[in-house]
Amino acid sequence: MTSFCCRSCGGSRGRLILDLGQQPLANRLLNADELAAPEPRFPLRLAVCEGCWMMQIVDLVPPADLFSDYLYFSSFSDALLRHSAEAVASHIREFGLGPQHQVIEIASNDGYLLKNFVAAGIPCLGIEPAANIAKIATERGIPTLCRFFGRELATELANGGQQADLILANNVFAHVPDTHGFVAGLSTLLRSGGRAVIEFPYGCDMVEHVEFDTIYHEHVFYFTLTALVPLMARHGLEVFDVRRLSIHGGSLRLFVAHAGTHSVKPSVSLLLDEEATKGVHTAAYYDDFARRVLGIRADLIALLDRLQAEGRSIAAYGASAKGSTLLNFYGLDSKRIAFVVDRSTAKQGRFTPGTHLPIAAPEELVRRCPDYAVLLTWNFAEEILAQQQAYRAAGGRFIVPVPAVRVI
Repeated sequence: MTSFCCRSCGGSRGRLILDLGQQPLANRLLNADELAAPEPRFPLRLAVCEGCWMMQIVDLVPPADLFSDYLYFSSFSDALLRHSAEAVASHIREFGLGPQHQVIEIASNDGYLLKNFVAAGIPCLGIEPAANIAKIATERGIPTLCRFFGRELATELANGGQQADLILANNVFAHVPDTHGFVAGLSTLLRSGGRAVIEFPYGCDMVEHVEFDTIYHEHVFYFTLTALVPLMARHGLEVFDVRRLSIHGGSLRLFVAHAGTHSVKPSVSLLLDEEATKGVHTAAYYDDFARRVLGIRADLIALLDRLQAEGRSIAAYGASAKGSTLLNFYGLDSKRIAFVVDRSTAKQGRFTPGTHLPIAAPEELVRRCPDYAVLLTWNFAEEILAQQQAYRAAGGRFIVPVPAVRVI
């Protein structure tokens, strides 16, 4: 690629992995009176740096345009609530946390996770840039600061005596273009002997399972451990443990601290060796990704066209960001899909970005009973299938589009 500059190592050797064309902002749902107006679209290209092997999108949208007013509320997912409660219980037990410790969560959303620390009597602070969501968290009794996190805010908090024994950053690290500012902020905000626990979708799972729909403008990076270890080291931090998680189609939970403060567990070298064996540090590992994405696109469109020819009705489940990427890249608009349902009341009554599909409550699946529903939020398939037993009992079937097209 020409004019490439890696946001991690500064290298200029970038290799294009996938071009998803011009895409609308994935979480910018529309009101009815906005449908006739021109909708902003931006190029969406994924590349890998051939210097440090950090995967990243090439074309940025300013974070303020993405996150200042946001419609993703974590509390609408039962699976995520369970995952978060289990994680908090594990951290309290493993790190011996109590009332004398301070927990800070970056991108704390509506307090879905920190409420577990509040219930345990452990002091905590949420940092959430979306004013509408921060307001809800505060109303729920979760101390929340409405700011973007980075080096500047970390310095302010540390100077004010608010360093943390535990920093949590779940599904936010990949969203931050200034990755050095974020990591430097972790180093500044972390108390001596403290720990930062970071969760994010795993880049290897994305590549190997063809999870291309996790690519949208909010997700600047797609991390592997190979790329992250040197990034952390540049700021005096060390990865001392790593764990694989099944959530979100495959994630990593990274444990980070100031270098030398905690013994490094074998899990780190084991995963680095596994990535080396796979060839994460070679161009060949990434070169087949685009072909496989186009293959499952052809499979899904062929299936939908066949079902339509048979007179079948088709809807979709999940007005998610990943759903927006899939719908727009595949060109699935009202000609193929009648409507989308979603549990989030904040999304109901609006329309999907780019494709302008109406968003309704999940009860519409039973009321209107389309023959098939494309499961756009396939990462929560087990939860959704359990919730939609009435629809399935009435004869409705789900189409799972990733990593391969299948009908349930």
